[in-house]
Amino acid sequence: MIGRLATEPALSRPDLLAGPVKSALEGSAAAGSVYVAPIDPSLADTAEFCAAYDVSPAESANCVVVAGKREGVSYVAACMVLATTRADVNGVVRRLLGVRKASFLPMAAAVESTGMEYGGITPLGLPADWPILVDPAVAALPFAVVGSGVRGSKLAIPGSVLAAWPGAQVVDGLGRPVEQG
Repeated sequence: MIGRLATEPALSRPDLLAGPVKSALEGSAAAGSVYVAPIDPSLADTAEFCAAYDVSPAESANCVVVAGKREGVSYVAACMVLATTRADVNGVVRRLLGVRKASFLPMAAAVESTGMEYGGITPLGLPADWPILVDPAVAALPFAVVGSGVRGSKLAIPGSVLAAWPGAQVVDGLGRPVEQG
């Protein structure tokens, strides 16, 4: 149990998973190490979620979808960073995508491309051609709390499983501390 989350094996609760997440787990040997917990969908955003469920932001990871273009071709990546950090979109991510400028994929495009709800997008079940960039701090977590593809639940998944997920690569410097002001 993480914080006040009542977790159970993810595949035992397919009703708490987006279709692409369920499909990805069904095809994965790592499915047995992934857990799901129902949450109030109005509390899915990170700060509200962490406060309501007593989960440390240092145990919560955000999946942000970033895109850029080069020579008319769009490149997209998912970035997994701790909730205490922000993805270095126009530094590390831009260079990895090989584009001049990178930005967050618009909400409508992210939802349509992933088949997941905004605020619940997770690396499990993303389009196969999207690289999944994982910050080392996320990879080091015993369990990272991440989206489930829907706003009404969260996954608890070992960081090592995220780091080894198909298409994933651990990227030093991906997460930058949030500046307090």
